[in-house]
Amino acid sequence: MTTSHVQLRPPAAVPETARPGLTPRSLRAFFALVFGLGWGIGTLMVLFTDQIEAIFGEIGYTNPVFILVVYSPGIAGVLLVWRHYGLAGLRSYFRRLTLWRMPAAWWILLLLGVPAVKYLGAAFNGTATEFPFAPWYGVLPALVAALLIGPVEEFGWRGVALPLLQRRFAPLWAGLILGAVWGFWHLPAFLLSGTPQSAWSFGPYVIGVMALSVLLTPMFNAARGSVLIAALFHFQMNGPAWPEAQPWENYLFAAVAIGAVLLNRKAMLTRGAGATEVVRSTVPPVA
Repeated sequence: MTTSHVQLRPPAAVPETARPGLTPRSLRAFFALVFGLGWGIGTLMVLFTDQIEAIFGEIGYTNPVFILVVYSPGIAGVLLVWRHYGLAGLRSYFRRLTLWRMPAAWWILLLLGVPAVKYLGAAFNGTATEFPFAPWYGVLPALVAALLIGPVEEFGWRGVALPLLQRRFAPLWAGLILGAVWGFWHLPAFLLSGTPQSAWSFGPYVIGVMALSVLLTPMFNAARGSVLIAALFHFQMNGPAWPEAQPWENYLFAAVAIGAVLLNRKAMLTRGAGATEVVRSTVPPVA
């Protein structure tokens, strides 16, 4: 699997009175928003679990407070794009949901490779034959929830943070940095009963998330910065039909990520080889 070098266009001239566009320094504001909103609400959920469940229901994808926490990276990304580029910038940003072209090998990995790793990890656990829904069609609403909730994170992680990181770092290092932040951001979920993470070990999980971030990075770049591909990858990882594969899937995805880096080492280790645009360079910052 190889990725072609992403051609970067010089930014359009910006009037002196215009607000500066998003730069790597904007990551400080992005991460402050993500952790302030996500961890702030998450802390309230840890401290007042009973009260929140009494009002909004059990912790999980049906709980609106929990959904708000999950949405916090996406909310932060959208707010920053709107603040710096206005509605024209948001339209350009959301058009990254229409980017779907990438080499067939990446599509095979996305559609077949991810489930294969999940089932292999479950085989180590002895859970590969388990299906958590009876009757089988109970999986359908769970699939809808998995599609509409978790992948929204990608409007922030890959929508804003990864392009800005790749302006300063080679894709491998950008992916590792973002993966570490992404994994650490999930910490409150390990303290909440009712979440999948509450039954997992935090250390192996962070290793797995960093591996996933590295693995998704060349796929994202091959699709020219597609938020769609990132969202589909996130959906596959959260697929409710897959058997329980923790903690083995973390180590298996780490091995796959290492292989992807070796096969794409030139692009992964070259600064400027990744997608760096949050919005098209023809969209000027707002005044």
